[in-house]
Amino acid sequence: MYVMQHGCKIPILCTRPLNHELLQVAEEKGFHIDVVPFIRTEAVPDMKGIIQNISSQLVTVIFTSMNAAEAVIKELNGFKPLWRIFCIGNTTRSILIHYFGVGAISGYADNASNLAYTIIETTAIQEVIFFCGDQRRDELPIILSEKHIKIQEVVVYKTILLNYKIVEEYKGILFFSPSAVSSFFSNNTIDKHTILFAIGETTAGSIRSYSNNTIVVSESAGKENLVNTMITYYESLENKNQFVEKEN
Repeated sequence: MYVMQHGCKIPILCTRPLNHELLQVAEEKGFHIDVVPFIRTEAVPDMKGIIQNISSQLVTVIFTSMNAAEAVIKELNGFKPLWRIFCIGNTTRSILIHYFGVGAISGYADNASNLAYTIIETTAIQEVIFFCGDQRRDELPIILSEKHIKIQEVVVYKTILLNYKIVEEYKGILFFSPSAVSSFFSNNTIDKHTILFAIGETTAGSIRSYSNNTIVVSESAGKENLVNTMITYYESLENKNQFVEKEN
């Protein structure tokens, strides 16, 4: 159970860790963000042999999460295979560029569906290797399969739901994945006025299955973009002060 205190700022709950710089930016803008992760990821053990075997091949690979990128890079242990890489998410792309170099990134998109069409539009791709988690979404594999592109899925991490009970009331909640949405609502209810912020349409769709509250969707992936979307939303309101809880 989490009980958190804050000053005279708009209280926001973030369901995924944020770096200090983002938290500081929010504080300076008049927000207090409490960070309570609702999922935890763990690398799948004994993947070294599988990943090293793939690393010896000239293949097209897909990453749709930073967790998959970090798990694979750890097992590569400094070796840089000549892969053609496609990915989504600014954080994921940055991690991959840092390790493989910008030239290794053959395609990038905001979400899994758009990435699938980017791959389809790239000539001569008949087979891909999809590094993913155990709770990956279906959109990308379905679209590629419909276009007769063969997919080899390699599950490199698993997602563990953390069903915390939140007792504080928040004016807004930031969600970064359908898994976090499921974990949060399995043990929590929210006020009808709470604004829910989603990293993309897939996460927003998951929220809609639990709540009729207002949902604000970030136009692009990345933790920074969702935090900025939240800040912009509140700043656009005519009377921001109505959301500030003043101390008596």
